[in-house]
Amino acid sequence: MAAEQQNEMKIPQMEENKENSIDGSLGLEILQIIKDSQQQHGLRHGDYQRYRHLLLVLMEAERAWSYAMQLKQEANTEPRKRFHLLARLRKAAKHGEQLEKLCESHRVDAKTKLEAQAYTAYLNGMVQFELQEWKSAMEAFNKCKTIYEKLASAFTEEQAVLYHQRVEEISPNIRYCAYNIGDQNAINDLMQMRLSAGGGGGMMAEKLEALITQTRAKQAAVMSEVEWRGRTVPVKIDKARIFLLGLADNEAAIIQADNEETKERLYESLLAECRDTIQAVREELRTDVKQRERAAEGADSGKVSNLQYLHSYLTYIKLWTVVRRNESMAHALQAKLKEPQTDENKRGPRPQDLIRLYDIILQSLAELSSLQGLEEDHTFQKEVALKTLVYKAYRCFYIAQSYVLVKKWSEALVLYERVLKYTREVQSKAKSFNNSLKDLPDVQELIAEVSAEKYSLQAAPLSDRLDNFRLDPTLLSKQPNLVQFPPDFQPIPCKPLFFDLALNHVAFPPLDDKVEQKGKGGITGYFRGFFGFGS
Repeated sequence: MAAEQQNEMKIPQMEENKENSIDGSLGLEILQIIKDSQQQHGLRHGDYQRYRHLLLVLMEAERAWSYAMQLKQEANTEPRKRFHLLARLRKAAKHGEQLEKLCESHRVDAKTKLEAQAYTAYLNGMVQFELQEWKSAMEAFNKCKTIYEKLASAFTEEQAVLYHQRVEEISPNIRYCAYNIGDQNAINDLMQMRLSAGGGGGMMAEKLEALITQTRAKQAAVMSEVEWRGRTVPVKIDKARIFLLGLADNEAAIIQADNEETKERLYESLLAECRDTIQAVREELRTDVKQRERAAEGADSGKVSNLQYLHSYLTYIKLWTVVRRNESMAHALQAKLKEPQTDENKRGPRPQDLIRLYDIILQSLAELSSLQGLEEDHTFQKEVALKTLVYKAYRCFYIAQSYVLVKKWSEALVLYERVLKYTREVQSKAKSFNNSLKDLPDVQELIAEVSAEKYSLQAAPLSDRLDNFRLDPTLLSKQPNLVQFPPDFQPIPCKPLFFDLALNHVAFPPLDDKVEQKGKGGITGYFRGFFGFGS
């Protein structure tokens, strides 16, 4: 019965496409339908269950596929659902083959036939991938990739975008299969794909994470020590080894990130991994009593233990990553702050938002200066102090900007002078450091911006007499009088007073008939009312 309903649904759809076709051939935008349906029915938020609906044979395949993806999520905590997952994937592939067979009709155009072949190859590749039949899966994915690449080359750039996206989605699967077949170079490509994606999800995201962790674990087996600020310390904790091995890759991915959203996601991923590593080292510090005793002995001689120094190094990585992340966010907000606001109802960025970011940066720098094992490292302390001055200058600048918005000119001018004071200190101290400012914002740009803002503020009081030309010699002196202080009083409308003047002219009606006459009835009336009879 279901098959009959599918055929009844299929025929009108094909006839409708025939009417829209010039040569009478049938067409179906398979990949476009898939992508639109996925975005409209829950996959934007990873809700595969919402996507299980009925629509032609294609939608039957998508329904089975989406159910399989839902089961894949649930199989993380319920491994028994993996068998059901494979059954649904096989059913999706069977529907895909049915779709491909239907598209073999001479009434179907060449583009739709190719898309059906690519879609079937993709579903078959998914089945083989889950069965860990790497060679078969790779062949199916390569067939799918080849078809989509040919379709992309045959159409305009706008139409080819969708095909290129599908090729990018398939590429990690192909490289993963290649690695499992024996291609050791594939791991480098997979790590780059994973980092450039910003840690996002995907069909094989969990497998890819496990593979990268496994590869780093193998590399960590030969890693025994790390050097930082002239001191070499052994690294015996596996979690710390794996994190330090992947640190360079994570930092490279952040630098290569295409947009702020991806960069922010990478920063959060790096910070989360760093916190877990610090926690592992901290637990080792708590449990290793002998190590703590050696640390106490080393403190007397001015040198901390190796494990404590490793903890300080990891804490430095975390705190400096926080500084870089907030600096990146501040840079994006600065650009938005300079853009004109088109929608008055929408709240745009404000200087207060940047002040909060720089507060977090300064707090992190304060924690950096108090790291154990670096108290006597005068070079490190001077570098941190120099960086603190730079961010203090930027924080002070945006505090001044917030005063400008409420037209507190004098407070803003004082703060701008303080910004210049900080920048002069930075320039004088930076001469003794070669690379201390390479990762910091340019203070020279800040000086130029402050100078422009100062001139703008000094000219702000002149707006009261822009329409009148007056040659004032004092404006050319060293102490020009730009504004009169205190300003003159200006008349303002006062609150009106209301008086009831009509009361004396109102004649009230007589109320004699409403008022009871006193003394009426005498004592008899009194006793009548007392005993309840009478009136």
